[in-house]
Amino acid sequence: MHLNLSTLRLLSECAISAAYQAGHFIKRRSQEPISVSHKAGKESLASQVVTEVDQMAQEIILKILQPTCEQFDLALLAEESEDNQSRFEKDYFWCIDPLDGTLSFTEQTPGFSVSISLISKEGESMIGVIYDPVKETLYHALKGEGAFRNGELWQANAPQGNQNLQNQDAKAQVPLTIMADRSFFNHSLFTKTIEYAHSLVAKFGYSGLSTRFHGGGAMNAMWVLERGPAFYLKYPSNRGGSLWDFGASACIAKEFGALVCDLYGGEFELNRKESTYMNHKGILYSSHRALGNDIMEFFEQQEY
Repeated sequence: MHLNLSTLRLLSECAISAAYQAGHFIKRRSQEPISVSHKAGKESLASQVVTEVDQMAQEIILKILQPTCEQFDLALLAEESEDNQSRFEKDYFWCIDPLDGTLSFTEQTPGFSVSISLISKEGESMIGVIYDPVKETLYHALKGEGAFRNGELWQANAPQGNQNLQNQDAKAQVPLTIMADRSFFNHSLFTKTIEYAHSLVAKFGYSGLSTRFHGGGAMNAMWVLERGPAFYLKYPSNRGGSLWDFGASACIAKEFGALVCDLYGGEFELNRKESTYMNHKGILYSSHRALGNDIMEFFEQQEY
């Protein structure tokens, strides 16, 4: 079933409502004692941690979105449910992470969020919605309609924060920020990447280097847009980083005007048949295309 713009806008409103409701629930529960368990077969602590809040938040979301699956013949992929493979049969599927950044949530630190996207069978993100319960900030986008922050149009060339500092004097006032997951500390390229990032500071004339290694994938991507000049990267791996971690942020970041691609410069494969994992070619979000191009050139020079 082809979805026209009017229907996509309706579905976007449904996703926003679901994200708000789940996010408000998560914020309430973040102030209460939480029982933590661990998923088997996951490679990092961040991917292992799960709480009852994850499942309860997903139930809130599905209560709103499940009826749209029946009405518009949509498939569903959610982190806390089994993948029934219907996403390969339907023209579109909801891709849901009810609590991205669960480890940050259990530690009561910023970096957790609700992430909902609508993705086509071909793997193109049509709708992206991310809600940050800590800052009570709603990010959303609809393909071809722009990105929005708390309902206001949000663009790379708009005077939002630091992301559009154009002249050298302005650049000298802000640092370059690198976002990565906690597991990045143990990566073989960690030291080399930090050294390279310092060289980018000198090349582009920024005031220094800032690092942020504690958020979930969705908020790391949003922080790139909020805190530009910035980039978020994940080096290629056979595991880690799933469709629901990047479906929403890919749509939002593209509509914002940021660079979103794998480390080889290709489009994200948001409906892989081989796996739900996304790290096979790496992940890159960059607030500026020139910055992102430099990072890809650096990666090409590494033995990997």
